[in-house]
Amino acid sequence: MVHTQFIWSQGGKQVFLCGDFAGCVKYQQMVPVEGSSTTFVTICDLPPGVHKFKFLVDGTWRIDQQQLFNEDEHGVNNIIIVKQPEIMQQTSLVDDGLPVMDIDGLDDQTDADNASISSNVPHATFLPLRAEDIETTRNRLSQHLLSYSVYELIPDSGKVFALDSNVSVEEAFLIMHEEGLAIAPLWDEPSHQISGMLTASDFIMILMELQRNHAVFANGVLDLSSISAWKEGKLQLQRSPLIKVDPDETLNEVAFRILHNHISTVPVLYMAQDTCPQLLHVACLGGLLRHISRHFEHRISSLPLLQQPVGSLRVGSWIRDIGGARELLTLLGHELLSDALRLLLDEHVSSVPIVDSKGTLVNIFSRSDITSLAKGNVYACIQLDHATIAQALQLVDKKARSRFETCTRSDTLHQVITLLSDPGVRRVVVVEGGTHRVLGLITLRDVFSLIFGDSH
Repeated sequence: MVHTQFIWSQGGKQVFLCGDFAGCVKYQQMVPVEGSSTTFVTICDLPPGVHKFKFLVDGTWRIDQQQLFNEDEHGVNNIIIVKQPEIMQQTSLVDDGLPVMDIDGLDDQTDADNASISSNVPHATFLPLRAEDIETTRNRLSQHLLSYSVYELIPDSGKVFALDSNVSVEEAFLIMHEEGLAIAPLWDEPSHQISGMLTASDFIMILMELQRNHAVFANGVLDLSSISAWKEGKLQLQRSPLIKVDPDETLNEVAFRILHNHISTVPVLYMAQDTCPQLLHVACLGGLLRHISRHFEHRISSLPLLQQPVGSLRVGSWIRDIGGARELLTLLGHELLSDALRLLLDEHVSSVPIVDSKGTLVNIFSRSDITSLAKGNVYACIQLDHATIAQALQLVDKKARSRFETCTRSDTLHQVITLLSDPGVRRVVVVEGGTHRVLGLITLRDVFSLIFGDSH
């Protein structure tokens, strides 16, 4: 038997090593290395030969991509070749300088039914990414969405809001804050039609326009011009045709219109003959993703693209050190609110991670957070070029549903989709295990752009 050391250096609270050692599945708890909050170690006595293993980190199956791994038709595991004691085992170094056994190859998914750990141990199967797997996933999801109508997204009970286009900026701002709305349809009474959508970006532009014209009032009251007057007059925004869907159209059409028109939501309107249109729902990518998650929850193996680690996919934005489809921009909490707002508009992004001097995640600032300035009429007296991002984030409701979640590069796309299926979560921040240093950002739009490709 050979003393063989195993190391996990990507953080966690509880880490188990699981391997097919000595011909049977074995779980062994790893212990933290003194002086490190991210590194765990254990030693096993193994016979010479090839052994497959992976790690169970806080209840989630993981492989260490810093070590060698291999794959077959069943999945992926780390493996290790244990040699005779007289042969010096090769080592490599990870970022923190600790030695890692040199390994090679790959094998199938470890059996997770072993009662020594838990009957609820989750499985995570990482399949090799091939062009046909991408095409298979996209075809199956597209065909699925073509098979269902928009009615699938409309809840059995609930309420939907529409604002009169003549409502004042002050009233609209307050209503959207109190109701937790990031976007709302606008109702035009003279034409009896939904005329457009009021978004958080509109409020950002209104506040920036007021700031440029020094239109801040000591009594805490904004110019009472209507929303329509601001959009078509002072902001000089041309009214464009309303992007909408009919409840009988397919879910595939919802995805197409949102992605193709670079919008975040689309109103569902029932147009009965000789009657006013009825607003039934406001469809969004989050609703589509929840529908997909429900229907494929027990058939995830049929979507191989979703079983890939997000670090191996060109999805989302990533810091310059890592590279990717787009570069991720971050801000510090002490930077000005005006800089954050300009970045959101100029870079056409919905949010930006807020980090400390070491790049560690502190919070997220998103476009929809601008409505929090309605609390106590703060927007009417705040100076955007003096207030900091940290001060603005203090106004965000701490009791509200989680605004974002985190993952690591080795988490699968399916795991990220599960996080994004929460109605309150619209983005997932990719962080470094243990340190929480920001590495990337994945949004709902990023996921749909990947899984539907150029067809949308």
